[in-house]
Amino acid sequence: MSNHTLSDRDAICELKARYCRFLDTKQWDAWTDLFTENLVLDTSEAGGPPPINGRAEAIAMVRATIETARTAHQVHTPEIAITGATAQGIWAMQDRVIFEGGPAMTGYGHYAETYVKIGGEWKIAKTKLTRLLIDFTPAPQA
Repeated sequence: MSNHTLSDRDAICELKARYCRFLDTKQWDAWTDLFTENLVLDTSEAGGPPPINGRAEAIAMVRATIETARTAHQVHTPEIAITGATAQGIWAMQDRVIFEGGPAMTGYGHYAETYVKIGGEWKIAKTKLTRLLIDFTPAPQA
């Protein structure tokens, strides 16, 4: 693996780390900047809507879903293949979502992503979430 590829791999790993941190801390503007304008977000196999084309629409859907929830996203064991200014990645993931006034869930699965390098910076162009398991905790009784 060349040094150039290693630095690109590191940059993609840091991109995904910021993805989790900005999402969980609800830094929406910073989170938005991690994606290309023509982002494709596909959470359909994880219980979400059909794939969404376009960054603004995708961000709006995510915000509407978890704006008031407490979340913690963890990703690990990246598999990254870089070809010039594009890359493919698969990440194992676990997330915890506690919905305001509702149930909590812990999910386990994978992100499959496409990255593009624009102006020397890696961005997420496509992300697909699949889940292997979901554990639900009912809402507390009043």
